[in-house]
Amino acid sequence: MKPILREIIVTLLMALVLFLGIHYALQNAEVISGSMLPTLSIGERLFINKLAYKFGHLLQRGDIIVFVPPPQVNSDKDYIKRIIGLPGEVVEITGGNVYIHKTDGTVIKLDEPYITAPADYTYTSPAIAPDNYFVMGDNRNNSGDSHTGWTVPRSNIVGRAWWVTWPFSKFGAAPNYKLSGA
Repeated sequence: MKPILREIIVTLLMALVLFLGIHYALQNAEVISGSMLPTLSIGERLFINKLAYKFGHLLQRGDIIVFVPPPQVNSDKDYIKRIIGLPGEVVEITGGNVYIHKTDGTVIKLDEPYITAPADYTYTSPAIAPDNYFVMGDNRNNSGDSHTGWTVPRSNIVGRAWWVTWPFSKFGAAPNYKLSGA
């Protein structure tokens, strides 16, 4: 094989491998609502790590995830929210605070440094079903989320917010938090 032809074939194969790797590992997402303010603003762009939960990494309270909303939401757009409650737990929102009734019987109050305006509503979830997650937007009073009565099945989760790519002033790791008390 001629050296130039070999080089073209190798380059095309490398491009294909790179394309497939990026396509299956990452997804670009744009924030289209104010439900995650002040953490994520309308128009911000992120890379979503689609492999984050596929190889043993557990979903954690505080992770920002992108997911296909359940049917009762009636939306064809992916949502981006923060995981608040884990399977088997009960989430209670009262007095502007979020309390987690854990499966071991303990109750914790979440310390959420990213919240600028506490929720002005009261809600107590039923026990979260196995393989389901209770999610909330950081803009508690302007977010269609699990406090309206639905949870996210694990199978609907596309991936974890990984990297903010736009605007450049926020370029860097996505603001996922390990919530204290969790």
